[in-house]
This record gives sequence, structure tokens and C-alpha cells, in this order.
Amino acid sequence: MSEPAATPSRQMPPRMRSWLFAPGDSERKMAKASESGADIVLFDLEDSVTPESKPGAREAVAAFLATRADRQRIWVRVNPLSGGETAADLDAIMAAAPGGVFLPKAEGREDVSTLDAMLAEREAQHGLAPGSTRVAALVTETPKAMFHCGDYAGDYPGSQRLVAMSWGAEDLSSALGALVQHRPDGSYMPTYELARSLCLLGAVAAGVAPIETVMPEFRDLNALRDRALMVRSQGYRGMLAIHPAQVDVINDAFTPSADEIAHARAVVQAFADNPGAGTVGLDGQMLDRPHLALAERLLAEAGESA
Repeated sequence: MSEPAATPSRQMPPRMRSWLFAPGDSERKMAKASESGADIVLFDLEDSVTPESKPGAREAVAAFLATRADRQRIWVRVNPLSGGETAADLDAIMAAAPGGVFLPKAEGREDVSTLDAMLAEREAQHGLAPGSTRVAALVTETPKAMFHCGDYAGDYPGSQRLVAMSWGAEDLSSALGALVQHRPDGSYMPTYELARSLCLLGAVAAGVAPIETVMPEFRDLNALRDRALMVRSQGYRGMLAIHPAQVDVINDAFTPSADEIAHARAVVQAFADNPGAGTVGLDGQMLDRPHLALAERLLAEAGESA
């Protein structure tokens, strides 16, 4: 009797600061996105492609992927499981081995497990390593989804594929029949701030990267920088982008600065100089173990060992 296959360990991409969308029915835009500095490029088969254009977009994405040597950073946003087109998307693209699949309108771990089974079948069909196709999920796009943001933690079929969770306001707004998403000062109304918070909490509980949603006003790079820095300070690890001009701003905002790295090193050194101490003093502040954990995480994000 053969041994059961081992569950693959979660393989996180090295960097997930910027995720740049490009419509799958435009070879020009896919090429421009691929040439950008985005950590992950997302070819879209969902919202930016009209229903009549989806068959051609699937072929275009598959053909483009097949020409790329950097397919691990090129992902595909498929259509939602509820729409009945996900299988056709995967049938078209999986032979070209995208680095990952972005699942919209996810409503809990069952959707990740359903996608896992679909991916496993096609990985076997095309000779790809089992579990090698990673998954990110958009987890707040329906009212039902909002109640399941905490469901993604734990060990279940597909859990090891999941590396990131993001949120979205546009589809949720449409589902609610809401006419307004923002306050006059540009900040989100409470329902959407709740979505942002639930995504953050659910992602951290699941041990995956929380990724901030898009900023449609792509020309306002100062506002983009402020927002990216704000959500990073709350715990987000990256942000979705809709235009190449946004990529450098996002990458910079989610990259630890020299001052941050120096402070983190000092925190780690202070605890190293006081082995066994629960608290240490540094620059007139009393620091405890959570400060050490934050410093170690920041150094890891910067590619440094603590």
C-alpha cells in the first residue's frame, strides 16, 4: 500500500508589495504590466473583460504566459466560482503554469477547497508539481463573504495554497445598492472600513499576507502614498494597483526605510544584550516582547536576519 502524498508546505512569494492588474484581452497592457516593477502581475479575466470577450481573453492570456520566463510573478484573476466560468478559465491557462490564481468573490474556506480540487486536477493533467499554483482570495466582495473572513485559518484542502487575502469595495457596494463609499474627506464609510479590518484580521489569523484594495484615482500619487503608508502601519503587507504609475509608489511605501531598519536592529540588539529580560529600555522608551517581534518581522521583510 502506497504512502499518502505529503501535504505541501505553504510557499510564500518572496515579495508581495505591489499587485498590478492588466486586462486579459489587451496584449499591449499585459506587456506593459509585465515590464513594470510590480512584484506580482495580475492578468484579469473577470471585471475588466466583457462577457463576449472572455473566450479570446483566455487564449490571449495563455499565449502571453507561454512566452514568459518569469511566470512565477504572473498570476491570473479568474472568474468567480459562482459564475460557472472558472473551469473554462483554468482549462485555458493552466498548461502555461501561471504563478498563482486570484479568486474573486470568495465566501469562505469552502471556495478555496473547491478551487484547490480544480487546480489539482489540472496540475496533474499538465505535469505540474502538486500544489505549486498559489492562491490569493478577495474576501469581502459579497455581504455573505463579510461574515466568513475568519474562516480561512486552519488546515483544510487548499489551505497551503493560500498566500494572500485582499478586499474590495466596488462589488460590495454594488451588492448593497450603496451609492456612496467615501466620506467627504475621502476616507471610507464604516461598512468598507469594516471590510478592510475583517480582511486584515482574517489574513493574519490564517498566516497569509493582507493586501490593500485598489485606489482608482491613479493620477493622485501623493494620496496613494499616504494611503499605502497608512494601511502598512496597520499591518497590511501590500496593495493592489490598476496602473503602472502606481507601482513604484506602492513598492516604496511597503519597503522598510533605512531609519526603520536601524531602529529594528537596535531593538533586537537591546534584547540580545539583556537575555531573558521581558522589557528593555531604548531611547527613553520601555519596550517589551511584542516590540521585539515587530522588529524581527520588519527585518525579515527587509531581507535581513534578526
